[in-house]
Amino acid sequence: MLLRARIGTFATFVLAGVLCGTWVARMPALTEKFRLDEGRVGIVVLVWGLGALVAMQGLRGVMARHGSRANLRVALPLASVAAAGVALAPSYAVLLGAVAAFGMAFGITDIAMNAQAAVVERAYRRPVLSGMHAGWCVGAMAGGLFGVATAAAGLGFTAAVLTAALVTFPVGLALGRTYLADPPAIAAAAGGRRARMPAAVYLIGVLAFIAFMTEGSIADWSGLLLHDELGSTQAVAALGYPVFQLAMLAGRLIGDRLRVLVGTRRLLTGAGIGTAAGMAVVVTAPSVPVAIAGLFLTGLVVCTIVPTTISLAGTTAPDRPAAAVAQVGAMGYGGLLLGPVLVGFLSDATSLRVGVGVVVVLALLIAAGARFVPLGPADAAGTGDAGADLRVAEAEPLAA
Repeated sequence: MLLRARIGTFATFVLAGVLCGTWVARMPALTEKFRLDEGRVGIVVLVWGLGALVAMQGLRGVMARHGSRANLRVALPLASVAAAGVALAPSYAVLLGAVAAFGMAFGITDIAMNAQAAVVERAYRRPVLSGMHAGWCVGAMAGGLFGVATAAAGLGFTAAVLTAALVTFPVGLALGRTYLADPPAIAAAAGGRRARMPAAVYLIGVLAFIAFMTEGSIADWSGLLLHDELGSTQAVAALGYPVFQLAMLAGRLIGDRLRVLVGTRRLLTGAGIGTAAGMAVVVTAPSVPVAIAGLFLTGLVVCTIVPTTISLAGTTAPDRPAAAVAQVGAMGYGGLLLGPVLVGFLSDATSLRVGVGVVVVLALLIAAGARFVPLGPADAAGTGDAGADLRVAEAEPLAA
């Protein structure tokens, strides 16, 4: 049962990554389809993020009544349906409405699958969330490579995204049988609207906000940077995102073990500094190969930040991990919303290199903020044993 749930949750991250990877990789084709400038692309991204945030407002109450399993059973297939609506939008106005619906479905899927991953992590009683997020990288890389293939074949945005939606829909339905039920005591606490989260949850949320700003900016603008600033073809521009995700996958496969070995603070500090260095290479690159190499380096080090903040959220409030994950996730999505839009407006006012360069500053803020994250007993003692964050809650029974 537990292994099936872990595999099913991993596969859920894969499917979500496929949808997002295809959408991101074909962003240049979307701009050509509707003849969008960078400011209007920023609006599309803004609407997507607003849709996600609006849907998340009542998520804690929904989690209390139904749990992450029930949410995923509905939200994941619905995200595929919404992606099909984006693909088929005939005009810019209709596109904005479809993107809002896609953002809502995708936002709920993202938070619910992270909450489900936190349930699985608690059952294993050791860090597994970085490995779960590796599933996202697998899917995003596959979606990005699919975008490369469709661009090279001359297929447009509509055909690429619609195909991805049709493939992921039935698989999403089938995965619904693999999820673990949220423990009743946790589910009840997760939805308590009057229950206050520990202050540490909001501190972690601030770090997640910055981390999501960083990843979102890279994901949404790397293709356009390669295409518009460095003059690559659409197919090569689409390659940037799957290369980034390939590096993320490599880093996340060892991220849980690395966190145990070096400790949470050292991991986050190193990831922030490394991300700043990698993106400095990207924004100053004189050629496409150098920029792609910078994206690979960035993905290799930025990959552990988001899963670490989600894991910290679940352990900081051990009696209400789903609610804490939802809170941190909602704050993170605020960064996901603001980051790409900020890059878009800065790019409009200056250049795309300058706009994307804001990621360097964001990454340095992550490195500086790492010293303030709350740690488990062993981490605080300097042993680097991140698993202690999970073992403090072992006394509580877990549902299988």
